[in-house]
Amino acid sequence: MRTVNVHEAKIQFSRLIDAAHAGETILVAKDGKPWARLVPLEPDQPRRQPGVLRGRLELPATDVLLAPLPPEELDALDAALPR
Repeated sequence: MRTVNVHEAKIQFSRLIDAAHAGETILVAKDGKPWARLVPLEPDQPRRQPGVLRGRLELPATDVLLAPLPPEELDALDAALPR
C-alpha cells in the first residue's frame, strides 16, 4: 500500500485515482498520520431484470404447491426437526 501526504495527493490526485481504479490502495497521511484511504470500488452487481426467466422455468400449479401434506410426510418432517 502506497502512502502519500496531503500535499502530494493534491498534486497527483488524477494519477492516484487512476491507480486506485487499477486496484491499488493508497493511504493519504496528514501530519504523518493516516487520514484517508483511496481504494478501488467493488464491481457493480448486474441489474436484475424482471421476467428474464419467463418461459424458461416451470413451476407446479398453485393447487399442488398449497395442497396439505400427507400425514406420513408431516411425520417425517416432524421427526427431522431438532428437539
